[in-house]
Amino acid sequence: MKKQELYDRVLAWFAEAMPVAETELHYGTPFQLLVAVVLSAQCTDRRVNMVTPALFEAYPTAEAMAEATEEDIFSYIHSVSYPHNKSRHLVGLSRMLVDEMGGEVPDDIEQLQRLPGVGRKTANVVEAVYFDRPAMPVDTHVFRVANRIGLTHNSKTPLQTERELVKYIPAELLAKAHHWLILHGRYVCQARRPRCTECGLTEVCGYFKKEVEGKKC
Repeated sequence: MKKQELYDRVLAWFAEAMPVAETELHYGTPFQLLVAVVLSAQCTDRRVNMVTPALFEAYPTAEAMAEATEEDIFSYIHSVSYPHNKSRHLVGLSRMLVDEMGGEVPDDIEQLQRLPGVGRKTANVVEAVYFDRPAMPVDTHVFRVANRIGLTHNSKTPLQTERELVKYIPAELLAKAHHWLILHGRYVCQARRPRCTECGLTEVCGYFKKEVEGKKC
């Protein structure tokens, strides 16, 4: 099967099986989405959604959070992973937004990556989710699922995976395909025990053919 045919079949299946695919993070503004995505690094969306209501009530805007101390923010987010680092990043990015960007979250990926604690994946999430730009954020789920299916082959870095996916996925589907891959990795193609019996992609999945069917031979 040619590479583009594989992509087309995978995307067609997702479109039918998962017509609605959105972020599971709760937010109301681009600033709140940015904060939630920073908090979600190596942490579950469920945990993030438990701490953000109180955090956003106290600090709903960049201007409000810029006035906070790291200790203030820590008191709200102590139950997420790496709370000390994330407290520092949130205060730092809020102050940079206020001091250099008029308090507004930029819609430019390079400008976003200037903010403390914001790497390429986080910037791409904001681009794709809030600004509806053709971006492909690559987290551990996307990285794993793309490689297992065969959409990528032996990608060593998230950037390599991103470039491969962007090459074959139509621009208008990139943002949604990001959610398809994440949600599939979160609930079906899990890291330790992929639920292949619940997956509709086994006919084209490289992992299934090698690891499941291959062991039966």
